[in-house]
Amino acid sequence: MSDPLVVVKDLIKDYTSGTETLHILRGISFSILRGTSVAVSGQSGSGKSTFLNILGGLDRCDGGTVEVAGLDITDLSESSLSGYRRDRVGFIFQFHYLLKDFTALENVMLPAYMAGMKKRTALEKARALLEEVRLVERLDHFPSALSGGERQRVAVARALVNDPDLILADEPTGNLDPDNSATVAELLYGAAEKWGKTLMVVTHDETVARRALYRYTLEGGVLMAAEQGPEPLARQL
Repeated sequence: MSDPLVVVKDLIKDYTSGTETLHILRGISFSILRGTSVAVSGQSGSGKSTFLNILGGLDRCDGGTVEVAGLDITDLSESSLSGYRRDRVGFIFQFHYLLKDFTALENVMLPAYMAGMKKRTALEKARALLEEVRLVERLDHFPSALSGGERQRVAVARALVNDPDLILADEPTGNLDPDNSATVAELLYGAAEKWGKTLMVVTHDETVARRALYRYTLEGGVLMAAEQGPEPLARQL
């Protein structure tokens, strides 16, 4: 049995608006084993993205603790959180957030280069990852010349370039048609499995959620275990 990579204990997150306090996360406790995949579903506004952002160090909780790879990120300084996000977490969002004036290759290599990797090494690694997501012929294309599915595949490669412990994907197929959604999801899960990464996906797409090894539903601020997977995606690649 693998050791837990993520350990969450009694996680609380509230938002206050005027005199009203919204209890978004109500004492969540759970863990994710190294090298496994987890999908979290739930209605819009249920706190899924907030939960993901706290695990990724993009938001802070109001109570409880979050430990990733033995590091308690709960009270880290902003500079330490920045290092945590750079070195230990790969992010994929519904919108790709690619830099429009940089090619696919440059978009993937930049995080590694900015983290201190030599430029040539970063370029070689970026090229290999883009080949892995089947974009070897699109290396020199700018985001405007790529389809929506291709942009998300670049985002998958970018999330992997710094060899993170944890990959967090927030509705990674939300803007895609069914065929592109299946392609991106299979590449994302496949890459995580190939390199032994721990993957957490927030998604409304049942097809994408069923591909995860473990499934949860976030409802009323409580995380509940759902059916266990994985199931193959509908379209074989």
